[in-house]
Amino acid sequence: MAQEKPLVIEAPDLQERVAQRVRAARAGRAMSMKQLARESGISLPYLSRVERGDGNISLAVLGKLAAALHLSPDSMLADDERYGADYALIVELLKRQSPARLREIRKALLDGASSGRGKAPRRIALVGLRGAGKSTLGPVLARRLGLPFVELNREVEKEAGIALDLIFSIYGQAGFRQLEKRCLDRVIAQYPEVVLATGGGIVVEPATYELLLHSFFCVWLHADPHEHFRRVMAQHDARIATPELHKDAMANIAGALEARRKLYALAHADVDTTHREVDELVGQLEQLVQKHSFGQVGSALTQALCA
Repeated sequence: MAQEKPLVIEAPDLQERVAQRVRAARAGRAMSMKQLARESGISLPYLSRVERGDGNISLAVLGKLAAALHLSPDSMLADDERYGADYALIVELLKRQSPARLREIRKALLDGASSGRGKAPRRIALVGLRGAGKSTLGPVLARRLGLPFVELNREVEKEAGIALDLIFSIYGQAGFRQLEKRCLDRVIAQYPEVVLATGGGIVVEPATYELLLHSFFCVWLHADPHEHFRRVMAQHDARIATPELHKDAMANIAGALEARRKLYALAHADVDTTHREVDELVGQLEQLVQKHSFGQVGSALTQALCA
């Protein structure tokens, strides 16, 4: 199947972004270029090249400029301009919150955006590492709920017209994530009601994961690392087919599970699938979906921010 649109990897012009950020920050602080050069310890000719966007800036120079302008180094690269002045202030406000408060704020934002629905969601997404049971439980859950079942990785393959392993080989991780986001957008537009099985790494792409959390009732399926390993091997996963990768597969699965654990935990619910039967697990998923509803939160976000 032919790809609908050519895949283009969009890389931001970081040099120009830094140049714009330095010029704007310096102007806002009424600093001359000579003053900034002196306070940052960077030569005036080099600073001039940086502000023109043709200076190949190092991390050390970026840090010096950020310190002299009283900015964080990451803010020198962030694409804040498209969001307006409020964005930077909100970010600073969030930085002062505790992890527990941030969780409350995120939940209030999600609940507030969905507060008009008043009933259990009809889009359910299953997230988790390979071997968690998404492709096994998803179709059964969909039949019981009378909903269509969609596997996001299969949609990506249809979009690209090639198998998943070839997508990674040809387009790389960044290309795959673009296709994944494009396909998720299409699933949301096409299916007001659906059970969706996602790829294990969807949670590492913030924009895609936020869209998933906003548009679906997300359930994290997880199992003991040894159970994950057994299931993945039973699937004859091509990504761990060689002897060397097979040898490291258990360590890779355990490492990925640990690295993504906090992201998976942002899902609305979780189910441990270790050594449990399909009927039992689907029954638990049905109960979770039936119990979940979007409540009215009123000023919950304001309260969370101001508490």
